[in-house]
Amino acid sequence: MRIVTLLMLLLAGLTSSLAQPGHYTKVAKAADAIDDKVVEWRHHLHQNPELSNREFKTAEYITKHLKSLGIKVETGVAHTGVVGVLKGGKPGPVVALRADMDGLPVTERVDVPYASKVQSTYLGKETGVMHACGHDTHVAMLMGAAEILAGMQKDIPGTVVFLFQPAEEGAPPGEEGGAKLMVEEGVLTKHKVDAAFGLHINSGTEVGKVRYKPGGSMAAVNRFVVKVKGAQTHGSAPWGGIDPITVSAQIIQGLQMIISRQTELTKEPAVISIGKITGGVRSNIIPEEVEMIGTIRTLDRDMQKEIHERIVRTATNIAESAGATAEVTIEEGYPVTYNDPVLTSEMLPTIAATAGSDNVILSKAITGAEDFSFFAEKVPGLFLFVGGMPKGQDPATAPPHHTPDFFIDDSGMKTGVKLYTNLALDYLSQKGKGQKGEAGSR
Repeated sequence: MRIVTLLMLLLAGLTSSLAQPGHYTKVAKAADAIDDKVVEWRHHLHQNPELSNREFKTAEYITKHLKSLGIKVETGVAHTGVVGVLKGGKPGPVVALRADMDGLPVTERVDVPYASKVQSTYLGKETGVMHACGHDTHVAMLMGAAEILAGMQKDIPGTVVFLFQPAEEGAPPGEEGGAKLMVEEGVLTKHKVDAAFGLHINSGTEVGKVRYKPGGSMAAVNRFVVKVKGAQTHGSAPWGGIDPITVSAQIIQGLQMIISRQTELTKEPAVISIGKITGGVRSNIIPEEVEMIGTIRTLDRDMQKEIHERIVRTATNIAESAGATAEVTIEEGYPVTYNDPVLTSEMLPTIAATAGSDNVILSKAITGAEDFSFFAEKVPGLFLFVGGMPKGQDPATAPPHHTPDFFIDDSGMKTGVKLYTNLALDYLSQKGKGQKGEAGSR
């Protein structure tokens, strides 16, 4: 894997017209100088997480910082999103840097002084709220990059657009939100964005390391609901009705057979998971209806279509065989997160110069999903993973994302701050050559 990475870095260096600029040392020194502030911002955000489409105080916190830097700010984008626009002192293209803002309905149990104690209501249930996926670090890193870039404004050949995006984890039922809504509201077209970069901290990757993959990097995701209807009866006489609970159990087994026996997993990975089951009110009543909610992850469009068809067929036929009915709804989700291969190749020297070539790792695609994919559908995009695991820790012992024990080492953010900054500067420097016009125009 490391040999392949180095070969790709070498090829990128040979085929790219990028001459290593002298700003890396300047950016590194600036990142060192503001590191304490970045950590402070992260701790504040971690202690004050907000759920999707409810990131009001987070937006205020970001807005205050951007305005203090003299950056033009737009608020209320896709409900609670914040967009900052920094026009450089020289003409050039437009690059977008994105960070997501929302927390999750997870009750934290990490023993740190800045642990979240926030309580809220999610889908009618009381729950703790936690930045259990690292979005607090993303916001803090991009705030840091904004401060560095604002200090270099007169030398920037183009425009940097800072996208602080709400609802990456998905808008509440019945609401719109996230990157999809930002795109629909025209954030990319309004600012004439030419390319977009996104970072994600990773609890299982060591601090200082960066993971990337050209092409399909993260899976498409679709939420689905299966409603199984039977006939209610007394628990002592199940033959007097039709038990939707046992039918649901058979459907769950059938759905797993789609993956293990009907899907060509050597082509691309795929996953079907049921995450919630609701049915019944007491032990001796077989209910009339059961609802199951799950997620589908795919990395190939043809496989996605086929799996969706199989889910409907499997659920309805199993239910029918027992005299029940099954209604399947598959919702529109996030598309595959696609890293533009040309952009990835052009930026590899930047990644290597920022993190060190030994710390750049070519990875396989993962079945997690990201709504950065909506930005990358409209403009060339590159989405990278930044290490947040303490050095020397066994990745097998690192708590996964979306769990109460999720932990990120603060020292991992410095790499992210430098990456955001250098990716913007190098992209604008490369693409801005030969352009004429007013600063920030195209």
